Amino acid sequence: MAERKPIESWLTDMDGVLIHEGTPIPGADEFIRRLRESGKPFLVLTNNSIYTQRDLQARLSRMGLDIPAENIWTSALATAKFLGTQRPGGTAYVIGEAGLTTAMHDVGYVLTDSDPDFVVLGETRTYSFEALTKAIRLINQGARFICTNPDETGPSTEGVLPATGSVAALITKATGVEPYFVGKPNPLMMREALNTAGAHSESAVMIGDRMDTDIVAGMEAGMETILVLTGLTAAADVERFPYRPTRVVDSIADLVDLV
Repeated sequence: MAERKPIESWLTDMDGVLIHEGTPIPGADEFIRRLRESGKPFLVLTNNSIYTQRDLQARLSRMGLDIPAENIWTSALATAKFLGTQRPGGTAYVIGEAGLTTAMHDVGYVLTDSDPDFVVLGETRTYSFEALTKAIRLINQGARFICTNPDETGPSTEGVLPATGSVAALITKATGVEPYFVGKPNPLMMREALNTAGAHSESAVMIGDRMDTDIVAGMEAGMETILVLTGLTAAADVERFPYRPTRVVDSIADLVDLV
């Protein structure tokens, strides 16, 4: 294997790497502090499209993680940026929360249920039958179907919750139309994150807790990858996949000295 360049920039997943069910993972605060002191480009990534960058900054700050809003990259931002390049100044019917609607407005999109260019599905805790019916009808009438991320479930303190991928499957079943997913594991989200950070894949690393999203997306984007065992993928599961992370560590605390 060719020797990689020294790590000059860092991308890290949020849930399962830095926090777990609303609680910081030991070592996360020190890792972020080291990153900020190093001056190296870094981004915290999440497939969750509910919150804006400022929302997430405030939520993380309350947990003791001091991360500037501009160092947070969400599937909502990636989706809006993608649509802004595909069809500038377009229109969309959006099912989602402030993180997604704000990002869409910021790229100049008009949100409407009247003959939109796209139906955009994101994360929300209040999916309504009326909104899903409207989405199905608009897609049947020719709107293109976009989803922020393919995650079928998400974590909560009460247990797993149905997420965007599950709701997308319902719409696909009703329309026969498959969506285009922008978030991880699509390497598009990773490349957009690298561009946003001003980083290069050959000297960047992606830290994640899921082989099927974080690690495969980082690998396909040409980055070094590190799997932490504080989230969804257990050590015993790694060998089941046809690809491997560059390295496996117990937690983010094991990476503090690498920054």
